[in-house]
Amino acid sequence: MPNSNNHLDSDTFSEKNRIRIGEVEFAIQRPHRFGLVISGPIDVEADLVADYLHKILLSSSNRDAFFELISREGLVVCRNVSSEAKSYRSVRGKSSTGRLSQAEYFHHDGCSCPQKPRINEIRLPMTSLDRSVATAVAPFGDVVCAQLQALPERLLCEESILEYYHAFQNNTPPPVNEWDRIQGRVTRLVRREMDAESARDYFRHVDRLAHAFDLPWQIGESRLMLNDDADLTKTMQHRRAYQRRKTQNEVNGSLVKRWTAEEI
Repeated sequence: MPNSNNHLDSDTFSEKNRIRIGEVEFAIQRPHRFGLVISGPIDVEADLVADYLHKILLSSSNRDAFFELISREGLVVCRNVSSEAKSYRSVRGKSSTGRLSQAEYFHHDGCSCPQKPRINEIRLPMTSLDRSVATAVAPFGDVVCAQLQALPERLLCEESILEYYHAFQNNTPPPVNEWDRIQGRVTRLVRREMDAESARDYFRHVDRLAHAFDLPWQIGESRLMLNDDADLTKTMQHRRAYQRRKTQNEVNGSLVKRWTAEEI
């Protein structure tokens, strides 16, 4: 699992409650067992504060160091960001009470592309309504292990599924290049054998077993996760996570997204 306290490069320095990227220090928190939350910059010019994500972290002088921080942490959350950047697009996919959206299954972004994006950013804009639907983020291997562990006994009966289950439980998982195929097989099994609300209960169980980051969204928050890497064990998957039974016509703030390393 990514660990920010090791091997910090020359452009990044970390203390308990702050981190320096380039020449700027930022207030930070670690409210979860992985990932880093940035609250904002410390002692900078006023015109840099509101959109510090673009004006400081993604500036030409700090961009590489910031991306390396995301690679080490797996997940970096930037709060209190007011931005009018035009590079974001709407998050698609509609869920219903009787059917899960594709977004409700754990996934990497860009799976149908020749090359998945390195960093996936999801954001709740300042202009949005409050959002009660969570976004769960967890390390790839933890997700696959949890999906196997959360299966009811009746669905573990297939020999290969049971074999994968024991491999992860014994800390001898299959090679990482097989994880997508294993995960796809388990997800298809859940879709075939469970109704919508049973499947949502199952994935809530997966979130707990994987110790997913699923803290409530704050308006003006961006979550930047490592979506692809030469070492896939470092990458994060995410999903739309209903933390209670879904009801019709729920009003929620809408998320936007972009592939920050490729699109900025």
